[in-house]
Amino acid sequence: MFADFIEELLEDKHWALANLHSFLDESEDERWMRMALSLAATAGSQTHPNPRVGCVLVKEGQLIGQGAHLRAGTPHAEIHALRQAGPEAKGATAYVTLEPCSHYGRTPPCADALIQAGIKRVVLAMVDPDLRVSGRGAAKLQAAGIDVKMGVMEEEARRLNKPYLHVQTTHMPYVVWKTASTLDGRMATSTGDSRWVSGEKSRQMVHYWRSRVDAVMVGIGTVLADNPQLTVRLSHMRDVRQPIRIVIDTHLHTPPAARLLSEPGRTLIYCGQQFLQSEQKEELISQGDVEVVGVATDVNGRLDLRAMLADLANRQVVTVLLESGPTLSTSFLEQGLVQEIAWFMAPKLLLSGKSTLLSQQPITRMSDALQLDSVKVRMVGQDILLTAVLGGQS
Repeated sequence: MFADFIEELLEDKHWALANLHSFLDESEDERWMRMALSLAATAGSQTHPNPRVGCVLVKEGQLIGQGAHLRAGTPHAEIHALRQAGPEAKGATAYVTLEPCSHYGRTPPCADALIQAGIKRVVLAMVDPDLRVSGRGAAKLQAAGIDVKMGVMEEEARRLNKPYLHVQTTHMPYVVWKTASTLDGRMATSTGDSRWVSGEKSRQMVHYWRSRVDAVMVGIGTVLADNPQLTVRLSHMRDVRQPIRIVIDTHLHTPPAARLLSEPGRTLIYCGQQFLQSEQKEELISQGDVEVVGVATDVNGRLDLRAMLADLANRQVVTVLLESGPTLSTSFLEQGLVQEIAWFMAPKLLLSGKSTLLSQQPITRMSDALQLDSVKVRMVGQDILLTAVLGGQS
């Protein structure tokens, strides 16, 4: 079974290698589907905003073609497998981890390609919730006389594409909240000093995570206190894709000299709509690849986080690593906008200082506490790393 998003990154190896032992206990359809799932997993997050998909073609019990979708705008998994099989594809069975597309996007419909190749049977893990597909691909195959079997290893397929499915159903990105604290829950001293709470290995791990998400987000408090770069800085990684940097800054207080504005890659600053005409905006966007985006505020003057996340989804952002301080982190948690957490705890005690979370709406009953599921704990150097899924989302 797949781990959750951060857990999969922590494994740092192909999902296929960790699951070979399961082949002995599965039906033939499940064994071939597991191979397709393994192929899909190799693509990582580089397929975003598209899902990860794998396909294998089998004829008379023999593998004749295989493929995975590797990047948006490039051929889908079915096309790679069909090209590898060539004329042998006629009369074969296709095992696909997600329903084939039936519409023209950046590439032609995969359902049409399977039909034209003479595929006899298609085994699918799950329906694609994308409203442009959502059963239409399977229906097109059946209308062409192809035998379609649905739901083989569906749970594994869903876990493989958890962020993609979240965006498709909620129209908001999948958010992982990352934080680091001392054992008594402090992220900085009373003077604001926070370098460094966690150890070197933990910080290197976070850089790797940044390389695998679409965006990294902080609030204006973090920008003013730490002046972060929010980039991937790993010496062994070449040609690294920098995530989009996002700053939640209701009153547009981001300094034009902030380091993150001049780093490689793009920066989005979300502010209240009333600040879009300010001179500050013009100065900020002159610093580089910077965009200032206006969002509605609530009755208390706080930025509408759901509207902000919806805008990110429209920009094809699928995954967000939230690295914010106590105010923004608490707001995300209180509004149910976090899907997973990754909490580094250093073997230190401050006894006082800046708390990791700071709520203005204290929970008075233990039964109302936010429940964590799929909890896992491991050591990273001298730090403790706790990963979990927010209750009801596993």
